[in-house]
Amino acid sequence: MKNTIRQVFHSSKFLVGFIIFVAILLTVWIYPFFNPGNPLEMIGVGTFAKPGTYVSLYDALNTRTETLRLPDADHKRVSYLLSDADRVSMLEWFDIMDIDVSGLDATDTDALLDLWFKNYDPSVKPKGMTQAKRNFYKRLDKSVQQIRMADTLKVMHPEEGELVERSSVTKTDYVNVGDVANVKALPLGTDNFGRDVLKELVSATGTSIIIGLIAGIVATLIGLTLGLLAGYVGGLVDDIIMFITNIFTVIPSFVLLILISYSIGQEQRGATVVALVIGLTSWTWTTRSVRSQVISLRSRDHVNLSKLSGHSLVRIIVTDILPYIASYVVMAFILQVSSGILSEAQLSLLGLGPKTTVTPTLGLMMNWAMLYSAHTNGSWWAYFPVILTITLISFSLNLMNTGLDQVFNPTLRD
Repeated sequence: MKNTIRQVFHSSKFLVGFIIFVAILLTVWIYPFFNPGNPLEMIGVGTFAKPGTYVSLYDALNTRTETLRLPDADHKRVSYLLSDADRVSMLEWFDIMDIDVSGLDATDTDALLDLWFKNYDPSVKPKGMTQAKRNFYKRLDKSVQQIRMADTLKVMHPEEGELVERSSVTKTDYVNVGDVANVKALPLGTDNFGRDVLKELVSATGTSIIIGLIAGIVATLIGLTLGLLAGYVGGLVDDIIMFITNIFTVIPSFVLLILISYSIGQEQRGATVVALVIGLTSWTWTTRSVRSQVISLRSRDHVNLSKLSGHSLVRIIVTDILPYIASYVVMAFILQVSSGILSEAQLSLLGLGPKTTVTPTLGLMMNWAMLYSAHTNGSWWAYFPVILTITLISFSLNLMNTGLDQVFNPTLRD
């Protein structure tokens, strides 16, 4: 046994896959200690807040400030308010108004702004320009005017029904983020419901792995039991089992998954129920593979010796056949786990996965991102990390399976 384990971990492919999978499991286990709470808690009022660190503006204004004169602060401020596309739009407006811009460099912010402030008039209606385009230039002008504002901004707050001046904020005032009472880091932003995507992703990964494990155990047990009986007993038992197996093989398992999941109903479809349904519809290829392995073993000398010794059917299967196919069963189980995770994702994309109000899964996160058009509005953080996680899990499991195959398959062994 120790020698077998040593051989397995000497396989570079198995070792890489094992490290990736263990790293995912450790993340799922450890992260909730640092960020506890309900992963489906809605912390954002809006949808798809982009990744970043969010600071309470109210608390920042009430935090002790320091004066910093950073040489590139004004440049960054102007670049943020005036993008390259805005500069091109300003040049287009000059061209429409027949204003001479020869020799003007669009990257020369001061010259561009001076020309804009001197010539732009929101009341002017250039010939041929649509109302939507004029509104665009009005919004652009408001953004540009912020660059021109005074160095001091007045902060007002309601008191006794009237707005009175409370304090002022200058462009050189800075606060230490560590001194702000409420700071929230969202490395992956929020989803369509305003939920922390990273927290949701970690919880969904754990749930999907559990679904895969349950589905893999169910499918492997059914396939192993039927395959052992069909391969060893043979005769009528083999014919009946293979007849049932062939029926399930002819009907695509995913079609069965859809029909069964639809018939169960949304409220009854928990993560465990979905895992059982996946396992009950994905045992056929394991049965056929185990049967072929057992047929090649049942006429071996040690099996015939057990028969002559009067050993029972169960004892012969458990002690004389099962140990010889144990490595194959482990590989089949790993593939079933990977298949179960992918099947749950497919079902959830169709809206037939676990109910959405209890716990997230990787498939449900993909479904929510698709329903709220995250892929079309540029909210990559709502779906790309999910795709990457599914890919890593499947890749690690299949890499482990390939490594085991190289160790136990004589034709592939170095």
